[in-house]
Amino acid sequence: MRKTIAAFLLAMSCTACASSGNLPSLSINSDAAVYRLGSGDQLKVTVYGEEHLTGTYPVNGQGKVAFPLVGEVQAAGKTIDEFQKSLTTALGNGFVNNPSVSVEVANFRPYYILGEVNKPGEYPYADELTVFGAVARAGGFTYRANQKRIYIRHKDGAGEQVYKLEGNTPVQPGDTIRVGERAF
Repeated sequence: MRKTIAAFLLAMSCTACASSGNLPSLSINSDAAVYRLGSGDQLKVTVYGEEHLTGTYPVNGQGKVAFPLVGEVQAAGKTIDEFQKSLTTALGNGFVNNPSVSVEVANFRPYYILGEVNKPGEYPYADELTVFGAVARAGGFTYRANQKRIYIRHKDGAGEQVYKLEGNTPVQPGDTIRVGERAF
């Protein structure tokens, strides 16, 4: 009986090792690597010469920014430069003469990490964040962590995807990362 259990466990661990080599790597092309605004972002908008319009504005649940004078301006899905141009155009339509607008992200929307890490939870996104960086922020792997594969649910994805755990595996805002337990 013990030999049968030991053989089964050995076979399972070898299967897990072999299958981890077949996992896809997560890579992002240059278009996807460009940060796109989304609900939950906080934007710092500076309108030069118009201090009463300068401030921090949230991107609401509908993906818009409620801005004085012009109303709601679509932000979700746009790059910072695209949003800045849209806002400049809106302000220039009879509200401000020759508006000079600067936009930057004050606070990115968060990502989430759970499973076999020491401090699972919600963390603020940082530009060019990788899974290893996310795990480090969460206090590192527990001793039970599977360090060969990672599960990621993208904000707009239907379900969790499994990927090979590599140092350059990117994290996007709104992602939920799950570190699974290894087979002993």
